[in-house]
Amino acid sequence: MITLAPARERSGSRVRIRYRVALRYEVDGPSDFIFLIHPARTAQQHVTGEALDVLPEADHAVETDLQSGNRLLKLRAGAGTLDVRLQACVDVVHHMARPEDVVAAAPAALPASTLRYLTASRYCQTDRLQQHAWSLFGGLPRGYAQVQAVCDWVRGHVEFRAGTSHPGTSALETFDTGIGVCRDFAHLAITLCRALNYPARFVTGVDYGADPSLGPPDFHAYVEVYLDRWYLFDPTGISPTTGLIRIATGADAADVSFATIFGPVRTGMPLLAFDAVEDAEAGVLRPRATPLAVSTALV
Repeated sequence: MITLAPARERSGSRVRIRYRVALRYEVDGPSDFIFLIHPARTAQQHVTGEALDVLPEADHAVETDLQSGNRLLKLRAGAGTLDVRLQACVDVVHHMARPEDVVAAAPAALPASTLRYLTASRYCQTDRLQQHAWSLFGGLPRGYAQVQAVCDWVRGHVEFRAGTSHPGTSALETFDTGIGVCRDFAHLAITLCRALNYPARFVTGVDYGADPSLGPPDFHAYVEVYLDRWYLFDPTGISPTTGLIRIATGADAADVSFATIFGPVRTGMPLLAFDAVEDAEAGVLRPRATPLAVSTALV
């Protein structure tokens, strides 16, 4: 049993996660690549170490999108084998609050920066699922518990099964079939939350804490929903919210593909590895499940 202190907000926890990404491509002619594999640098997420190798050497640049904070690695490669390897270490500081103390802003009171996440996007057909959303969750009071109910329903309605969806699978298809992978869980939860008038967005990271039976370590998709600030939700339930790092943020998967390729290229599966570091003296704790509302965004 976990007993919560009566304070409205809890002091944030701090975690440290190291991860490695290895990508290999067979390039048949001059091609351009845009990668989203670098950890975001935010007020809550500090990149304490980072090393990038591109083999063979090629001109490349890492640029930050000022609107999203996403860090894009851009490069051009000639024919041959291209290897891209990244090692990074990030410290994440969490804002935590008791769920019952989180007050959801009314639509008219939402910050202007959140409004783009209220409407339909490529994979999130809000208009097609709006009636279902209100039928399922409209009887619940607006707030954190209603959003959690959406994520719990998605977890119970959709079976996690690798290889059952494709890059074009939408929230509507996942709603109908009841199977998918993390991006499908995220798209469906985002769509239902937007239908209930919550700004909701798609975030990529790594699947820290996932059961090995689900497959090898991989990139992971989860959800942020705006209430009185952005809060983290993982409708798959495979990663604790305190173990979620931020690589890229967007309206849906169309905004945050880890690799966008222009040219004749044969691709392989990405290889990932990651681990958490515990340093009690420095106040760094291993990620763990918590009943508290967790946020890694300032607003």
